[in-house]
Amino acid sequence: QVQLVESGGGLVQAGGSLRLSCAASGIIFSINVMGWYRQAPGKQRELVATITSGRSTNYADSVKGRFTISRDNAKNTVYLQMNNLKPEDTAVYYCNAPSAYYSGSRHDVWGQGTQVTVSS
Repeated sequence: QVQLVESGGGLVQAGGSLRLSCAASGIIFSINVMGWYRQAPGKQRELVATITSGRSTNYADSVKGRFTISRDNAKNTVYLQMNNLKPEDTAVYYCNAPSAYYSGSRHDVWGQGTQVTVSS
């Protein structure tokens, strides 16, 4: 069964830090681009960061210098280290594998999301 399971969300004060984890199963994790997205209430889902199989990274302008995406292929896990959090970072954060190969074709796979709430 293909699954992406996020963890690590919670409530934190502005200026604090959180580390999100996303554990993948059922896919060949090491060859996949992985990404983090977020969706705040009343807003569209937006890209936060991506990381390729070669560990090249890309970030939304709003999180550059504060968030770091990384991956551990041995653990089939992608991380999002979030520092200097701001109230506007409050959202549900989703893990994504946009081109996961299984069952003979590629699939866009999403996790169930984890809530991050930053208080001012």
